[in-house]
Amino acid sequence: MLAIDWGLSTFRAWRLADDGAVLGQIAAARGIRSVAPGGFAAALSDLLAAWPDAASEPALLCGMVGSRQGWAEAPYTACPAEAADIAANLHPVADRPGTFLVPGLCYRNEGTADVMRGEETQILGLLGALGAGRHTVCLPGTHSKWAELDGLTITGFRTAMTGEMFGLIRTHSTLASLMPDDPGGDAWGEAYRAAFDAGLDRAGAPGGLLNHLFGIRAAALTGDLTRAALAPFLSGLLIGHEIVALAPPAGTVHLVGAPGLVARYARALERRGLLVRCHGEETAAHGLAAIGRAHGLIGRAA
Repeated sequence: MLAIDWGLSTFRAWRLADDGAVLGQIAAARGIRSVAPGGFAAALSDLLAAWPDAASEPALLCGMVGSRQGWAEAPYTACPAEAADIAANLHPVADRPGTFLVPGLCYRNEGTADVMRGEETQILGLLGALGAGRHTVCLPGTHSKWAELDGLTITGFRTAMTGEMFGLIRTHSTLASLMPDDPGGDAWGEAYRAAFDAGLDRAGAPGGLLNHLFGIRAAALTGDLTRAALAPFLSGLLIGHEIVALAPPAGTVHLVGAPGLVARYARALERRGLLVRCHGEETAAHGLAAIGRAHGLIGRAA
């Protein structure tokens, strides 16, 4: 089976054996934004050119490829859900037989909707390592996801636009002209960490996020923050507010994502007294294998 995570800016594919073992991997900076309408089947064949004998293998695709901007829109599956629920709602694509889009999840918390598309496969890929009981999983990113698990079931989740907000403030707000384009030196060195930690600490103070954001401008104008410290302080402030709002009060948080971003979240969580376990982004392959098993595309685990 081919297991594919195709997002807005990146493409990752794994070739899986019948038992779910990874036989090979392809990665490319060719997200769905680079594909013209109607061109997804051809683009996929081109991206998989290194595996010419895999053309007839079934394929599961997750991520924004299954959104309105992608190959086709795969309707969301309602949460709570587990692998079998997602597998029951796979969306076939007409122009590549044996290819299915993973639907993503929709969760309603007191009537308010939240959605994820792609992260559900990473969460499912963790289940073998987590075991029974309740768990909290955080997937940092442009839109960070905080999911609650009970055994094999994703019971609910919430999203924070932390990464996107950082980018917008960093480049388009009144603070943008105060921040250097290039941080210079070690982007995660001692000075960076000190400013990041100061932002984390500020997030726990009275005043709220909007007041704290303007405080960055004031600190720059008064010289309380150096120009080089503004971006890491902003990063710490936003991540700190996210954690104050969405992290559990105690226990362990499982982090899944890119190493640099996971390191920042781990530091923030540990400073609040929480335990952390870090997992790599390859959990998407394991999650897609679990969905593939549930749908009968590959053999069931022994």
